[in-house]
Amino acid sequence: MAPSNPTSYPKEKIRILFLENISDAAVKNFRQHGYVQVEKITKALTEDELIDEIKDVHILGIRSKTQVTKKILDAAKKLQAIGCFCIGVNQVDLKAATKNGVVVFNAPYSNTRSVAELVIGLAIMLIRRIPDKNKAAHEGIWMKDAKGSYELRGKTLGIIGYGNIGSQVSVLAEALGMKVLFYDVETKLPLGNASDGKTLKEVLSKADVVTLHVPETSHTKNLVNKNNLKYFKKGAILINYARGEVVDLDALRKAIIEEHIGGAAIDVFPWEPEKNGDRFQTPLQDLPNVILTPHIGGSTEEAQMNIGEDVSVKLFNYLEKGMTFGSHTVPALALPPQEGSHRILHIHKNVPGVLSEINTQLSKHKINIVGQYLKTNEDIGYVVLDVDKQLSNRALQLLKEVKDTIKVRMLY
Repeated sequence: MAPSNPTSYPKEKIRILFLENISDAAVKNFRQHGYVQVEKITKALTEDELIDEIKDVHILGIRSKTQVTKKILDAAKKLQAIGCFCIGVNQVDLKAATKNGVVVFNAPYSNTRSVAELVIGLAIMLIRRIPDKNKAAHEGIWMKDAKGSYELRGKTLGIIGYGNIGSQVSVLAEALGMKVLFYDVETKLPLGNASDGKTLKEVLSKADVVTLHVPETSHTKNLVNKNNLKYFKKGAILINYARGEVVDLDALRKAIIEEHIGGAAIDVFPWEPEKNGDRFQTPLQDLPNVILTPHIGGSTEEAQMNIGEDVSVKLFNYLEKGMTFGSHTVPALALPPQEGSHRILHIHKNVPGVLSEINTQLSKHKINIVGQYLKTNEDIGYVVLDVDKQLSNRALQLLKEVKDTIKVRMLY
């Protein structure tokens, strides 16, 4: 929905760059609202390529391949916001984005169903040893055998990370008659009849199927390693549709060869090719009862459309209304439009006295503040100001001169 006042900047001069074949839903949203400089590129860009491209970009859209580094952000003098059209934001240097007053959004919920459904499907395929039977059938070998094939019903699913995806997997698993035991570093309210495991070891030792849904941090790197693999039940299944650094793949290969682990499904890897068709290698190739997929856990038509809608709306709302709900850098706030006023956005270092100086300067020059809202985080403060229309240009200039200012923009 468009704001009650027209934007103070020409929309035809706003440049929007979408990389990595982002859904056309995002492109459509901006073009429908009058933005004509919307460019879509199907691939990721290297650091040098993006530094060249980003100098005149106001809005940047990426997925998981593009790495937005400090060098890129320092070169992006006109950049207002970055939209990560995926679950995570670890591909963006958030510290540098905060320092430069760049808002960073993502879509933490839009593809959760896609991943959750696939995890359940993989659990069924692996516990029935379908990969081996499928391979044999393609090779002309008939393997009609029930040995080593089981039902999910009555088995225990161990969920490591009980967040947006893990909790959905929990609900689907219970609907199939599974017992659910989960472990999370934070206290989480169990859904349905799920139980909260007290330790990681407890969950790994009791689960017939273990699925990982944790972020990539220094604490989760090689979370599943040669030591923790010893705690798994003999013949247990491991599914990793979370992050590539979470599992020690060499240790997992050894555990599968030794038949301690009965099968695995892996979608994310420590190293992944840049584009489709590139050669790919992993220690888990050519192993029995292993499903390998190319980072497509959330890649469904529905998920990509939902992500395109979600992130583009957040970007649009910031660009035209100053709303920052869902931001990982600038504090989240929204101020309703005020009649008869112009809106100015002011991002500054979070140090004492900035708001006082803003109000002092505006008061000294008899500029009436119709509406004002401030919110801060550890590093920066974000002020939305609605000021008298007749004096808004003067107010904008005064705000630019306030000490510790990072970025100022006239919204409308």
